[in-house]
Amino acid sequence: MEDSLKCNFCGKNQNNITFLISGINGQICNLCIEKIYSIIQKKFLVKNPPENHNEFIDIKKPREIKSFLDKYVIGQNEAKKIISVAVYNHYKRIQKRHKNNKSSTNIEIEKSNVLLIGKTGTGKTLLAKSISRLLKIPFAIADATTLTEAGYVGEDVESILTKLLQSVNYDIDSAERGIIFLDEIDKISRKSNNPSITRDVSGEGVQQALLKILEGSIINVPPQGGRKHPDQKMIQINTENILFIAGGTFDGIEKIISDRIETNPIGFVSKKTKNTEKKNYLKNILSEDLNKFGLIPEIIGRFPVVTYLNPLNKNMLKKILVEPKNALIKQYQKLFDMDHISLNITDEALNIIVDKTFQLGLGARGLRTFCEKIFLDYMYDIENINRTLNIDQNVVKQKLSYS
Repeated sequence: MEDSLKCNFCGKNQNNITFLISGINGQICNLCIEKIYSIIQKKFLVKNPPENHNEFIDIKKPREIKSFLDKYVIGQNEAKKIISVAVYNHYKRIQKRHKNNKSSTNIEIEKSNVLLIGKTGTGKTLLAKSISRLLKIPFAIADATTLTEAGYVGEDVESILTKLLQSVNYDIDSAERGIIFLDEIDKISRKSNNPSITRDVSGEGVQQALLKILEGSIINVPPQGGRKHPDQKMIQINTENILFIAGGTFDGIEKIISDRIETNPIGFVSKKTKNTEKKNYLKNILSEDLNKFGLIPEIIGRFPVVTYLNPLNKNMLKKILVEPKNALIKQYQKLFDMDHISLNITDEALNIIVDKTFQLGLGARGLRTFCEKIFLDYMYDIENINRTLNIDQNVVKQKLSYS
């Protein structure tokens, strides 16, 4: 008789399932129980989130955030301090929002989106990634260079949010409290300050489309990215609590800043000092400089926190190689250690790698390029290395064809 027992929900026989739970007039299998639980989670709990739903983020104080960033990012103290305060205020704003709704004072705190300006390889993306790692919140990187106006070849601005959704397996609640790093934002600057009869499909048009997403609105997002279609089912995301960190090199903006600062007096032309080229003009950046570069005032207003990253000198490059928690040399030592090989590299060898990287102006990314060239052959012949691998300046010179 027991062999003939079936689940009254799916009809599967007892022999084809793990177990049956019997009731008064029927039974249900473990598979159906799991499905019912999943339905309850999606339908009931999402509509009725717990009272402390906004308090799941473990907010760190600005000093704690900067201390954590110090482990991964060398230098850039001013940028780390500014971004630590901005992130702290942003998530404090989210956490306290439901309490403010109950109180008599309805003071609304606006978002503190951050704009990072600095040369390639100075650590813009690493700063954003490190913040995400510390707070354990969803993080996505979007490239502004692929964005175009709706109706043109390229991606709609809504595809930025699709990347964040995909990073959390379409958990909307988590995505709505994440961080989006918008890289290469300087590439969507206006191509000309003069009005044109032709469309600026990847410049000002994209900036206008970004406004709604940046300020905080309910956006219809295509689940798979790409273009919107009339019959496509959209996912609604509220961007009010999504922190946007934008980064860009802004090549040429230092000239705009220097022209504003280094104005010649009327009359005799004064000789400029030889140290003019060495000045870091980025620390004097103003909204008007970003506007002259090609960002529209509305976009500039959506990024109230603007900071810069200093170009890397040789000393900083060397520290990046060996000091951070995730330093490049430490990574290679770990890789070789997994094959029971001890990697030792001399200080002179490190200096050569730093010199090469500094000459090319590639920033921290250039360090990996040269390290890969040095270690490639050793990794290829890993089985022939006997316990210890010593890298000195002669090996580096040979591998990099140093002249």
